[in-house]
Amino acid sequence: MMRRPSESILPFWERIEQEEMEIIPDDDEPCYLISVAAQMVAVHPQTLRRYEEWGLVKPARVSGKRLYSPRDIRRLRKIVRLMDDLGVNLAGVEIILRLTDRLEQLQAEMEQMQAEFELELARLRRLAGS
Repeated sequence: MMRRPSESILPFWERIEQEEMEIIPDDDEPCYLISVAAQMVAVHPQTLRRYEEWGLVKPARVSGKRLYSPRDIRRLRKIVRLMDDLGVNLAGVEIILRLTDRLEQLQAEMEQMQAEFELELARLRRLAGS
């Protein structure tokens, strides 16, 4: 088994290449052209255009070009998986996506409320202790 040299031993340019490879775009940063996004999810670019027409995904538009974010790519993979692996039709995919979006929204709201509740509880405990 080959050992990877420690970072301090690597030549300067290799460390820079490593750091550049570790750059990951922000979750909502539109950065993938439609051709790249189509390759990433293994569908034809026209399929992505149809998904957009049906409202399943909303890529950003920059200078008239569709740009997909990492979040869009995950959503597209979910759509493809639902349709290809599970046999769900487009109407079913739309319902599933809408419900999961709502569930994620409610989860975030609940977490926010819980954090506020815990802060208030800590405040009341401090008041009761003084």
